[in-house]
Amino acid sequence: MSSFKGQMGQDVEKQGQKLPKQCWEPLKDKVPTDRTMLVGAIAGSGADHGDPMGGVARKRRQRYVEKDGKCNVHHGNVRETYRYLSDIFTTLVDLKWRFNLLVFTLVYTTTWVFFGLLWWLIAYIRGDLEHTDDGDWTPCVNNLNGFVSAFLFSIETETTIGYGYRVITDKCPEGIILLLVQAILGSIVNAFMVGCMFVKISQPKKRAETLMFSHQAVISLRDGRLCLMFRVGDLRSSHIVEASIRAKLIRSKQTKEGEFIPLNQTDINVGFDTGDDRLFLVSPLIICHEFNETSPFWELSQEQLPREEFEIVVILEGMVEATGMTCQARSSYLDSEVLWGQRFTPVLSLEEGFYEVDYDSFHQTYPTPTPSCSAHELAELAKKGEDIPLSPQVTVDPAWGPSLDREDDRGNVEERQREGEAENVTNGDVNKMDNGEDD
Repeated sequence: MSSFKGQMGQDVEKQGQKLPKQCWEPLKDKVPTDRTMLVGAIAGSGADHGDPMGGVARKRRQRYVEKDGKCNVHHGNVRETYRYLSDIFTTLVDLKWRFNLLVFTLVYTTTWVFFGLLWWLIAYIRGDLEHTDDGDWTPCVNNLNGFVSAFLFSIETETTIGYGYRVITDKCPEGIILLLVQAILGSIVNAFMVGCMFVKISQPKKRAETLMFSHQAVISLRDGRLCLMFRVGDLRSSHIVEASIRAKLIRSKQTKEGEFIPLNQTDINVGFDTGDDRLFLVSPLIICHEFNETSPFWELSQEQLPREEFEIVVILEGMVEATGMTCQARSSYLDSEVLWGQRFTPVLSLEEGFYEVDYDSFHQTYPTPTPSCSAHELAELAKKGEDIPLSPQVTVDPAWGPSLDREDDRGNVEERQREGEAENVTNGDVNKMDNGEDD
C-alpha cells in the first residue's frame, strides 16, 4: 500500500510544474507523478541555502476533491471547443451568473435591434419615411417615422405589449410575413432563455450546503472487525429522498507489468451488498466500511498509516424533497485526516416526546482501544485463538482526560464514558425501553 516512487527518490506525480510536451520523452522516467508537491529543496540541498531544517523537503498535499466538494481538476489544451457549442444549453447553464445575465441581455437586445432594423428597412424601401405627414398615404406601420420608432415597435411585437400607437396595416404583405417570423422566433428565444434561467435558479447545488460530513474519518473496532467510519448529517427538516452514499479511494498505483496509473479510483464498499448504502437521513448517520479480504485497507496497520498517500472521496446523492431534482454532495479525507483508534461521540438524545441532535458534537471523537495491527493480521490472530494486541492510548481529548497511561486516568475515562452513555440514549436503547427490555 505504500505509494509508488519514481527513480532517484522523486515523487511520482508532480503538480508544481508543467513541462512542455517536447520535454516529456527524455524525462519520462524522471517526471514525478504522485499526489504530493515538493515545496522545499531536495534533501541535502537545503543546508547549502541556509535551510534550518537541514535540507528536509517539505511536502504539501494536493487534494483531488476539496472538503466542500469542489474538484481540483482543470482541463487544458482542449482543441475541440465546438463540442461546447453542440450542447449550448448546458454551456449557458454552467456559466457564472454575471456571464449568464450578460448573455441573457445581449440575446434579447440583439433580436430587438435586428428586427427593428428590418422594420425600418421595409418602411424605407416602401417610402413610408417620406410620407409621414401625408394623410392619404397608407404606411406599412402607422406612426413609424424612424429607426427609434421601428426599434420600439420591434420590442412591442416580440414582447406582445401592444400599446396600440404603432399598428401594422393590411396593405403591407411583407410586414405581415415579418410579423409572423418575429412572433415565432421571439417565442423560441423566450423559451430558450427563460428555460436557462429557470434551470440555473432551481439548481440544487445550494441544497448540498446543508449536508454535513465529519471533518475526520476514524478507524476502530465494530463487532470485532476493523472498520473505517465517517459521519453524515442533514441540517434541513425537508429530507433527501432516495439518499445513497458511495466512496472512492484515490491513490496512484503501479501494475505488475510496470504500468503506472495516477490517481487510480477504487470502490470502497460502504454497504452496497447489504443495502446499508441507501440512507434514511433524518438524523446523523455513521457510514461504515469493513476491512475484509476485498477491502483496499486489508493490509493497513496503524504504523503504516502515516506513510500512506491516499484520498477517500465520499459522495452523497439523493432527490430534494421540495423540487424532486437530484442533489449531490461531496467531500474527501486525506490520509492525515483518518484517525486510528477513535470513535464518534454520540449526538442523538431522547427528550420529552422527540429526539434531539446535538450538532456541537457532530465532529467530535473520543479514543477507544483498537488493535494496531492490520485487519489481515487480526484475522490470523483470531484463527489461532491468540489475544488481540490493543494500541496504547497516549493522549486523548481534554474532555475525556489527559492520559490513559495511568490506571486512575483510564478508570476516570471509563467512568465518563459510562456517564455519557447514560445521558445520550441511542435508537437501540430506546427500542429496548419501548419493548420493556431490561439489562
